[in-house]
Amino acid sequence: MNLLFHYSLRNLLTRRLTTALTALGMALVVFVFAAIIMLADGLQKTLVDTGSYDNVIVIRKSSVSEVQSGIDRQQASIVETQPEIALDQNGAPLVAKEMVVMITMEKRGSSSRSNVVIRGVSAASLALRPQIHLIAGGFPSPGSSEIMIGKSIVKNFKGTELQDNLTFGMRSWRIVGIFDAGSTGYSSEIWGDVFQMMSAFRRPVYSSILFKLRKPETFKTVQSRIQNDPRLTLEAKRETVYYKEQSEVMATFLRILGLSLTIIFSVGAIVGAMITMYAAVAARTVEIGVLRALGFQRGAILTAFLLESLLLGGIGGCAGLFIASFLQLLTVSTMNFQTFSELAFRFTLTSGIVIKSLLFSQIMGFAGGVLPAFRASRLNIITALREG
Repeated sequence: MNLLFHYSLRNLLTRRLTTALTALGMALVVFVFAAIIMLADGLQKTLVDTGSYDNVIVIRKSSVSEVQSGIDRQQASIVETQPEIALDQNGAPLVAKEMVVMITMEKRGSSSRSNVVIRGVSAASLALRPQIHLIAGGFPSPGSSEIMIGKSIVKNFKGTELQDNLTFGMRSWRIVGIFDAGSTGYSSEIWGDVFQMMSAFRRPVYSSILFKLRKPETFKTVQSRIQNDPRLTLEAKRETVYYKEQSEVMATFLRILGLSLTIIFSVGAIVGAMITMYAAVAARTVEIGVLRALGFQRGAILTAFLLESLLLGGIGGCAGLFIASFLQLLTVSTMNFQTFSELAFRFTLTSGIVIKSLLFSQIMGFAGGVLPAFRASRLNIITALREG
């Protein structure tokens, strides 16, 4: 087997230009394949990381997102009395009653506009989200027309510098703080006092209720109580589950798009590999005859050419992944199909994507080399030597 490996490797190195061009074609296909999956996983990771396993989010039944939900004050008061809710250091329940709406804002560098999430929050909202860190300015004062904005908003939208004023909800709001929420969706939101937001947007109801559990294992109990209470028309979900559901539509769309593009591009790469391997068989007819005369069986010849094709696929796969890895340095923004709001996130490269990409490159190598390998293994010894 070592002899066959070195034989295949030597032939690839001998035909450097052909090897490089064929591997480049495969690398581009693997790059597209990996990039689309990285995009989908990056989106999903951003939204899933937005939630916490200990937190429970309550919204109106049949609501797809907080934007579509409405919870009146009477139902909210019932939810916040659940005994499973954790208490803060002062003995107060860790419950945040929030309002979520969307506005349109003008993007930097263009005249286009995009939806942005406005979240009305309370003091408990920050306690329930430890990933929020203030990076400039301060927190909005309760009962004021002050707001703080995520760093992705500052990067992507006009008029969002510290101390700037934004006009929405028929009111002017002063930006007093900029926060970093890491790789979560909160970085693409604007936060202000919940009661001021409800007044400005003339919404008498909350959008959602978020609370922390004393013990994570009590989730099923509190979920069942909330959803079966005849006074309530609400459903409770773990925050991580809620945000995972928010990402499913867009992530599925990206994966289907990536698979479609990859199949189209891979056909060209496979044909290129097949042409290369057929040319290799034609150029090495005498070598094949000599190997057969020396006692190498048809299976050994088949294995040698398949191995050569798989090595070609492996080189292309590694090159494509190497190029794709640099996408992790980029931050992109797109519309979340569930809320139709702007969401910024990064490409994410995982070990699973690496394995899938390398496996895909090997499939291309095998598909491109199997027919030429069979042709090489079926050459007659006498005919091969005579052609030399």
